[in-house]
Amino acid sequence: MQIAIMGAGSLGTVIGALISQKYKDTVLIDVYQEHVDALNKHGATGVGLYEFNLPVKACTPDQMEGKYDYVFYLAKATANDVALNQLLPHLHENSVVCTLQNGLPEDDVAEIIGRDRTIGGTVGWGASFQGPGVTKVTTGKDKIKKGAFEIGELDGKITERIKQVQEILECVGHTTIETNLMGARWTKLFVNATFSGMSAALGCNYGGVLDNPKALECAAYTANEVIKTAQALGIRMEPWQGIDVTKAAFNTKEEIPDRYPIIFDIFSPHRQVQASMLNDMQRGNFNTEIDGINGKVVLYGKKAGVDTPFNSKIVEIVKKHQEMKELPTMKNLDLFVLP
Repeated sequence: MQIAIMGAGSLGTVIGALISQKYKDTVLIDVYQEHVDALNKHGATGVGLYEFNLPVKACTPDQMEGKYDYVFYLAKATANDVALNQLLPHLHENSVVCTLQNGLPEDDVAEIIGRDRTIGGTVGWGASFQGPGVTKVTTGKDKIKKGAFEIGELDGKITERIKQVQEILECVGHTTIETNLMGARWTKLFVNATFSGMSAALGCNYGGVLDNPKALECAAYTANEVIKTAQALGIRMEPWQGIDVTKAAFNTKEEIPDRYPIIFDIFSPHRQVQASMLNDMQRGNFNTEIDGINGKVVLYGKKAGVDTPFNSKIVEIVKKHQEMKELPTMKNLDLFVLP
């Protein structure tokens, strides 16, 4: 069985390292040559809340060989056109590509590699890239083991191949097969848009949002917009690690304090996590995924007739910093106007 992890950054390095211990024909693929060299020479190193150093095989996309049976796809959405077309010659008729990207990526991936080869999944933990060969895991090992991934076929069927993908990902942590993939996707979009969005706009980690009263209230409004949009579209959002995220919804400002315990239950275990978009900007890459996260909420909100001013403001702020090539700071909190 030939397995590839395409986009072996912060998450992909961890996933690839842990899968490689059981499935020896696994390769980690990334465009960053120094990272690839470090992985091959020193192994994959995890620091933070999950420490390890494990041998892996890695290559750059131009060094890919043969055909892959299973591909776990974690490249940035902004790289899809290039990365997926590089991958195409290395897929056979029955290859399976499981996109673990943020946002709602399945249709974009399927458009290039085919719907029959595409399945989707969400990641329930966080990590940040520290440098060549090293990733900092920002979610506790026990938390990862209990709930690492939710995966599913686009049509919701339970197939032999989705069971095989589950078995592979169990090397990392508990993996649930979802029959309501879009519901799981919108729940993950709730997580990404709310706290990754605020993290990227304010230049802080999730804890920085939780500990600032105004930032927390802005996050509550952002979350509410995601839930209201999903509901207007007729999407049934799935629980997030056992928590019903729709209970964070509200209709009046007075209800917000009663929603904070739910928000803390969801996000407190991930206080050290900061948005991958912020990680990118800190590394000098100002081409972020904001359009695929908060931008998707704005887009679908318009289609569903739901106002999304807080998601719109996050997009506006992040895009401003992309254009200026300057890192965001907590001063941006002044740009949010609370009702």
